[in-house]
Amino acid sequence: MNVPQPDSARSGKPCNVAAALAEQARERPDSAAIHYPVGVRQGRVLYHSASYAKLDALSDCYARGLAHYGVERGARVALMVPPGLDFFALFFALFKAGIVPVLIDPGIGLKPLKQCLEEAEPEAFIGITKAQIARVLLRWSPQSIRRTVTIGPRLGWGGVTLADLARRGEGAGPPVLADTQPDETAAVLFTSGSTGIPKGVVYDHRHFVAQVEMLRNTFDIRPGEVDLATFPPFALFDPALGMTTVVPYMDPTRPAKANPRYLLQAIEQFSVSNIFGSPALLKVLGSYCEKHDQQLPTLKRVLSAGAAVPAQTVEKMQRAMTTGGRVYTPYGATECLPVAVISSAQMNPELVAATRTGRGTCVGYPVAPNQVKILRLTDEVVKQLHETDLLPAGELGEIIVQGPTTTERYWRRDAQTRLAKIVDENGGIWHRMGDAGYFDHEGRLWFCGRKSQRVQTASGDLFADQVEAIFNTVEGVERSALIGLGEPGQQVPVLCVELRRGHTASKATLEHAVAVAIREHATQHDSLRGLERVLFHPGFPVDTRHNSKIGREKLALWALKQS
Repeated sequence: MNVPQPDSARSGKPCNVAAALAEQARERPDSAAIHYPVGVRQGRVLYHSASYAKLDALSDCYARGLAHYGVERGARVALMVPPGLDFFALFFALFKAGIVPVLIDPGIGLKPLKQCLEEAEPEAFIGITKAQIARVLLRWSPQSIRRTVTIGPRLGWGGVTLADLARRGEGAGPPVLADTQPDETAAVLFTSGSTGIPKGVVYDHRHFVAQVEMLRNTFDIRPGEVDLATFPPFALFDPALGMTTVVPYMDPTRPAKANPRYLLQAIEQFSVSNIFGSPALLKVLGSYCEKHDQQLPTLKRVLSAGAAVPAQTVEKMQRAMTTGGRVYTPYGATECLPVAVISSAQMNPELVAATRTGRGTCVGYPVAPNQVKILRLTDEVVKQLHETDLLPAGELGEIIVQGPTTTERYWRRDAQTRLAKIVDENGGIWHRMGDAGYFDHEGRLWFCGRKSQRVQTASGDLFADQVEAIFNTVEGVERSALIGLGEPGQQVPVLCVELRRGHTASKATLEHAVAVAIREHATQHDSLRGLERVLFHPGFPVDTRHNSKIGREKLALWALKQS
């Protein structure tokens, strides 16, 4: 296969993102690598800190301990540890040792989590006591797990504690860094399954190295910056980028419930310059800043992904930042990130107005050196990519991408790999994003919604993000969700609505007014004249990872039960 290689993967040196941590420890040993919360006292979060030298040494210690315990290079290890010093040290220890971490979002539910572990067949399991109890009681992959490491007290399941592991690896020893190669498996990262079954995305070492390079170049990230790590997996890049990590006091599986006062304290206390957060978290923080006229002068960069970011959320965060600060909404997926990006400076009134009239959401220009194309819309496998399969600017199809961070396969899901990957005539692998979109005539990419969530009516397809943006402007609507009832090709479009809180009118009065306004809006668009049914929902189901992607499949099941 003809696969693009990052510069560092072509240097002949080991291709391992953990090498950057050792480099930071040599160049800035006493600089803080991480600040992590240890509790709250009198309304303020208490933090402990660790330097780059300490984090590097601790990860070396854990890597040696794992080797002593019999966890060998290439072994798959499930990691269920909350964000903090041990999470970062263990993750880099696994990379350094050439061991393959398996990351599964604990919020996906017990049944899918068990299924993911059975597929991954990890040989070892590292987790807090609570996770180990669940593993034993629910019989998570007992046929494959031979070794366990418990963070906290070990009860009756054997294995070793993290303290035992540290004792096995302590003492003087050479730095640990396996000579991992670009195409060697680095990790298995499971998708959230918000629009389908969770799938294990296989990352090779070159994918992580390329992501670090692309993030640094795209966003001009400099060593010495400080990152508020509201999404822990993304924060694993911080040491490689030379950024100090601040772990906020919050439940990372519930970003929409984050306490904005604690976030602000962390930003002010550590002079945070960078935030990567879901749209739901930024809505909480931006709304709080607007309400309390709070400014964030140290913040120079906000990145948000996981779902389309409402223009209102971008505007609130931008107002809280200095004039030089920018909000970026990188577009991508677990299988390929970043793909494209747009900044708040580029998101002009014309683009916002286009979104609100149903053109979709502009996600900006492709990130170099990615190639992004539009594939003719189909739900079938495309074995080989030909020029005749591609659409010109202005025509809507499926977004596909090829680049140095584009992964090639799912773990033991051959059918899904065949459906999501296409080989071109030169042997290059393209990933099908599963998203509908198009390029405008200026070369900007527009996102219109998930392909699997389109409503296939007798008169044509309707795409969720295009349609919902029209009705989200209606007074009293917090957000809307388009679903289809019936068989594809003959589906009836239904708009589910979540009402905005705080209105003085009665619920019945507000519902009637909103329904009338929605139907009036629908008559102004030829494709929406068949949209007559409006259902009011108390609170949309959302994905567990970002709390931002609407669970339209669940809403469709709910709608079927409504009279």
